[in-house]
Amino acid sequence: MTHPLRLHPDRLFPADPDTRAVARRLHAEVADLPIISPHGHTDPSWFALNQPWANPAELLITPDHYVFRMLFSQGVAMEDLGVPRADGGPVETDPRAIWRRFAERYPLFRGTPSRMWHDWVYAQAFGIDVRLTAETADHYYDVIDAALKTEAFRPRALFEQYNIELIATTESPLDPLEHHKAIRASGWSGRVVTAYRPDPVLDPDFEGFHDNLVAFGTLTGEDVSRWEGYLAAHRKRRAFFAAHGATSTDHGHPTAFTADLSQADAAALYERIATSPASPADAELFRGQMLTEMARMSLDDELVMQIHPGSSRNHNARVFERFGRDKGADIPTRTDYVANLKPLLDRFGSEPGLTIIVFTLDETSYSRELAPLAGHYPALRLGPPWWFHDSPEGMRRFREQATETAGFYNTVGFNDDTRAFLSIPARHDVARRMDCGWLAKLVVEHRMEEDEAHEVARALTYDLVKAAYRL
Repeated sequence: MTHPLRLHPDRLFPADPDTRAVARRLHAEVADLPIISPHGHTDPSWFALNQPWANPAELLITPDHYVFRMLFSQGVAMEDLGVPRADGGPVETDPRAIWRRFAERYPLFRGTPSRMWHDWVYAQAFGIDVRLTAETADHYYDVIDAALKTEAFRPRALFEQYNIELIATTESPLDPLEHHKAIRASGWSGRVVTAYRPDPVLDPDFEGFHDNLVAFGTLTGEDVSRWEGYLAAHRKRRAFFAAHGATSTDHGHPTAFTADLSQADAAALYERIATSPASPADAELFRGQMLTEMARMSLDDELVMQIHPGSSRNHNARVFERFGRDKGADIPTRTDYVANLKPLLDRFGSEPGLTIIVFTLDETSYSRELAPLAGHYPALRLGPPWWFHDSPEGMRRFREQATETAGFYNTVGFNDDTRAFLSIPARHDVARRMDCGWLAKLVVEHRMEEDEAHEVARALTYDLVKAAYRL
């Protein structure tokens, strides 16, 4: 038995008829605004090479840790989903088999953001009107596979179809940015830029850290055995990234800890971590010092800082050993921002020329710490609900906890932070609907006039992100 797949036009809007009517009016004005995706992990080779995706599994399952995280939790081996092994060992190579395994277990995603994003993709992008089940799996596969063989479903065509104004990818400082060079040289009008993610040469706990430092020195021609040379290497690479469109840096630290050491103490610390395995205390101190150094550099080169702390990354040691990082085994942790950010904010928090966007996986910190901090320090802005909280409930909680203290204009709009290309328009659709619903509530409660709500809806959708990321 098949069931229809329909996207209700009022999905995610408030149930109350009066509030829903306001939300509809607000949404009508922002629904078709261009998409700006200022932080994410899409592959720049997609846009450089403009090659078709090979099959539905490669597009929608294998790169998406939201998908295989859920399936792994229910006993599905990641090898059976085609996820590459770190040792190059055998994994499933039949994409239809992978798709069938996913379809059979699609009910596992009921009520989750992934279900909502996927249904949007199936209905909107591929025009499928029956629900995904084990019985309809082959129909889905055939429809999607046929579409992927057409010019309309190549990466650049989809970029244009969904009115994407800009995508920022995220690269290691050791990346030569060859794909970004190819995009710029191609003459294509789509704007794909990079972001500077220095963790491989900044975090002493990053795998291969000391080898990465050697490569960093070779790449930049700087003597990275010395503190001054190490900082100079960062400045060179930041300038290189900026020349390839970067307007931001990104820092995925386990905590929000910052430090402000004297230059002598910082140099001594660097000598320790550069020449031998770092103790946990030295690793944390060095990461904290480098956030302050990155802020100092941002004052010079105007790159916006993004801090993404609070994840215990690669928590499942077996999965990390077998498949590498970013395979769905990261877990949120408690995060202290008031004390941990203070050294950085004491030094640079009052600088109006600096923008530091802070994200959190610890929602308890919004009303207690982050909203009050962003509601005071000129340099600080709140990033949108991120990762585990990129959901209707997470977006609602964010507005409830942050708006009363930080307002709307100390936030930075929405970013999708995705590796799955077609979830970009799906996620932005959710964010726009949720923001319009929240604003409609303020209107019907007579806390905001509707003309003001229209201005704020546009700001949350488009204006704030352009301003925050200097686009």
